[in-house]
Amino acid sequence: MTEPLISIKKLRREFPAGGESITVLRDIDLSIEAGEMVAIMGQSGSGKSTLMNVLGCLDNGWTGEYHLAGRDVAKLAPDEMAELRREHFGFIFQRYQLLPDLDALENVEVPAIYAGAKRTERRERAHRLLDRLGLADRLTHHPNALSGGQQQRVSVARALVNGGNVILADEPTGALDSRSGKELLGLLKELHAEGHTIIIVTHDAAIAAQTERIVEISDGVIIADRRNEGASAPARKAPVEIKRVPRWREALDRGLEALQMAVRALSSHRLRTFLTMLGIIIGIASVVSVVALGQGSQQTVLDRISSIGTNTINVLPGASAADRRRDAIRTLVPADAAAIAAEDYADSVTPQVSSNGAVRYRSVSANAQIQGVGSDYFRVNNRSFVDGTNFDADSVSELAQEAVIDTTARDTLFTDGEEAVGQVVLVGNVPLRIIGVVEASTNNFGPQSNAISIWMPYTTAMSRILGQSWLSTITVRVADSADVTEAQAKIEALLIQRHGTVDFSLQNTDTIRETIQSTSQTLSLLISAIAVISLVVGGIGVMNIMLVSVRERTREIGVRMAVGARQGDILQQFLIEAVLVCLIGGTIGVLLSLGIGFGVENLVSGMTFIYSPTTIIAAFIASTVIGVAFGFMPARSAARLDPVVALASE
Repeated sequence: MTEPLISIKKLRREFPAGGESITVLRDIDLSIEAGEMVAIMGQSGSGKSTLMNVLGCLDNGWTGEYHLAGRDVAKLAPDEMAELRREHFGFIFQRYQLLPDLDALENVEVPAIYAGAKRTERRERAHRLLDRLGLADRLTHHPNALSGGQQQRVSVARALVNGGNVILADEPTGALDSRSGKELLGLLKELHAEGHTIIIVTHDAAIAAQTERIVEISDGVIIADRRNEGASAPARKAPVEIKRVPRWREALDRGLEALQMAVRALSSHRLRTFLTMLGIIIGIASVVSVVALGQGSQQTVLDRISSIGTNTINVLPGASAADRRRDAIRTLVPADAAAIAAEDYADSVTPQVSSNGAVRYRSVSANAQIQGVGSDYFRVNNRSFVDGTNFDADSVSELAQEAVIDTTARDTLFTDGEEAVGQVVLVGNVPLRIIGVVEASTNNFGPQSNAISIWMPYTTAMSRILGQSWLSTITVRVADSADVTEAQAKIEALLIQRHGTVDFSLQNTDTIRETIQSTSQTLSLLISAIAVISLVVGGIGVMNIMLVSVRERTREIGVRMAVGARQGDILQQFLIEAVLVCLIGGTIGVLLSLGIGFGVENLVSGMTFIYSPTTIIAAFIASTVIGVAFGFMPARSAARLDPVVALASE
């Protein structure tokens, strides 16, 4: 005797209700042969729809035995159940259950995509089925543009696209008019004649009478199982052979289908999608802008340091920069500078004193930074002359009343366009003849003032203007052949020997550079950490919206599972949506940051943004990680939905 296609024994299904349980199916025994046309008949609440859900592997909360084509269904994992739904069953639902974002042809193709069919083959088969069902002129119409009868025929085509060896029809004519209902029953009879196993769930005795076998159920118990007189013998249907693509291509096709559905889902709720992206946009724009501004500011400062050379060492009074007694320490004297200058590691050395005062030329007066320096000052600091010359060692030793100004001072004092070199200006009450003009410097750190700069021999400044014998600073330019670190150690040893104590501190431009880099990086990290908080908030927003999306589309999830989607397919679809939201938001955020940088650079002088590819790539990686991290939980909850519960949702 041939083994039946479907065999169930002692099948029982109970549902929890409060602290109790309701038994819907009570120890049912049923066998269905391949090729039969069976009606499961009963009134509402009799358990017939629950039985159909169990037979179609949509419901797995039952107990008992269920064998389908020799396979023990009770022992199958969720993805193996999905395989049965793909390979053996075709569902015709009372409410059609078509995916609203897909047209008729695409709706029919969905089961074949999950089955791994070749694209050309599945499209050709879907087209052929719709043509057979009289829908050749409705292929590109979406469900809302089709009549009820047309939608039901699309669902029939979908049930057949993978072969539909067993067609489960749940009240298939319930939502149709009498004419469409007759057409559908005629179609089911044709399919039965071709060898399909047809199982119709109905409460209508007239429909049941047109089948070859009627199974009547009441209160979860089969009360009758009879054959109609004159029923034809079951025909055997040759299974449809699906030419499968390689596994990688199958995964790619399913991924593309998930991507397509994700794009359609996002585009159908544009405002909500944009609001979901907003947190990501703000976070990415903030992080990229802060890092770019930090790198730009750091580079600007480092360029200024580089312009004065990386081989200079400053000698300052006080044991450290934090020494509160620095202003009172007066042990740094010109002889120290002369001693350092005599060493072979010193390329050039300049003592320095400074003060502020007024400079006058005729009727023009301006505040000035008065600096007394050595003759090597302009070499030490890489300052170039645009006019005249520098004072020399004789000028220093003779306390010459000579001065050098920069181009800013020239433009400020000599407003009538006269030559600055050779003119006499008053610094306080001391007349100084200008002998040279240097290019104005941009190497100023800290707040800028309106004061102009004027340089004179330090001996002149100390004796004629300041009335002091000590120095503010000694700057040493280390010879190119010498190592800066070794030179610094030798200067320290020399001054300790001369002073007998450490009442000075040394500072080289490499130290300044490292300090600025370290400080800049710390500030960038701090501000970036604050900006990252907005990314996390944005990610939480993505998760919340995705949870809402899962609830809204629960029925769609149920339909996809019913036609054979694996849990991984559902997980993949919702993860792609979350990642798309974050990637698009990240792209907009990067573009917004670039726009902010361009605007600020053009509106605010001195502000520089430097965008690195690493930062932008990191932004996209962060977007993807956030999408996966915050989209995983909603996606997993969607993938774990029970198909029958999802289909029943409103």
